[in-house]
Amino acid sequence: MQAPSEPSMEIEDVIGSQCRRDWEHTDAAATGTVRVAAIGLGWFTRGRALPALADSDRCEPTVLVSGSAEKAERVAAEFEAVERTLTYEEYAEGVGTDAYDAVYVCTPNAFHLDHAAVAAAHGKAVLCEKPIERDSERAEQLVAACDDAGVELMIAYRMHTEPTVRRAKELIDAGYVGDPVAVRGDMSQRLLKRVNPDPDQWRLNAELAGGGALFDIGLYPLNTARFLLDADPVAVTGTTESTHDAFDAVEETVACSLRFPGGVTAACFASHNARQSSSITVTGTEGQVRIEPAFFQDQDRKLQLSRGDSRAEVAVERVDQMREEFDYFADRLRSGADIYPDGRHGVVDVAVMEAVYEAADRDTWVEV
Repeated sequence: MQAPSEPSMEIEDVIGSQCRRDWEHTDAAATGTVRVAAIGLGWFTRGRALPALADSDRCEPTVLVSGSAEKAERVAAEFEAVERTLTYEEYAEGVGTDAYDAVYVCTPNAFHLDHAAVAAAHGKAVLCEKPIERDSERAEQLVAACDDAGVELMIAYRMHTEPTVRRAKELIDAGYVGDPVAVRGDMSQRLLKRVNPDPDQWRLNAELAGGGALFDIGLYPLNTARFLLDADPVAVTGTTESTHDAFDAVEETVACSLRFPGGVTAACFASHNARQSSSITVTGTEGQVRIEPAFFQDQDRKLQLSRGDSRAEVAVERVDQMREEFDYFADRLRSGADIYPDGRHGVVDVAVMEAVYEAADRDTWVEV
């Protein structure tokens, strides 16, 4: 995690330079598309994932899987590439496996293991939404199922393929901030007002979600800090709060501190009942890199740079984050290049979040 003491780029050299699809290994036209079965047809799959798959030149949505056959048929009518629809029971029985190469799992967290294990048993690669599962034990089982079957597993951290975040990481790795010292990240939204007004939704059910604000959106600053630092926390502490009646089973707000190797620290905040906001900042011995807004999809990003007396703000082209993620996944499957973030990467996050809850309960630091 130690960066060179002298930067390789001055501020005037990095303005206007973007890290755009530096991960590509294959020519989409030459390798053909990856046919994807979408498992779970909630609002995110319908509104974000399926349009991105339909727009991709590396993937296509050929199968839809839902608990409701009628819902699957209704959604399928909106996407020309869909060849067939399946119920969860039909999917588990192996019906239609000739119509897809990989699966995208976007269901309540507690069902990720079951659906991924079915895909693995059928020899299909898995792109699983974050977090990987509701707890560490089930997360480990999911990884083992894919490992034992010899299928690829990627966890859907879309910040890893977001060009602004990748550019920030490139600068940090090149020594622009000097040695990283601290990270600050936040993400907040009004869940019941802006996302889903139903107080009975699965995100507020501890058995289905695993946790509240931390498991759902706090994971963004936490995981992005890991990605930017290329390191994992060694100890955490934190606090959780709930004031709204709907959050009686999971936390409404979380604040946590993380210690990384080498004395680097991170502070992360997330709330499901606060004004929509997101940012992440890495401060080092020589400079600072900040992205704001950072995590929500439908916002124009700005990369803010400072080093010495120099300051700059770089407007970055907005991309479809889900398409970037799907295209990366397909590129890795077709090229055989290593996938990152893989399942083990996802397991670490669940362990860290469980440690934050333990620390909040005990009011102390907990080693990870």
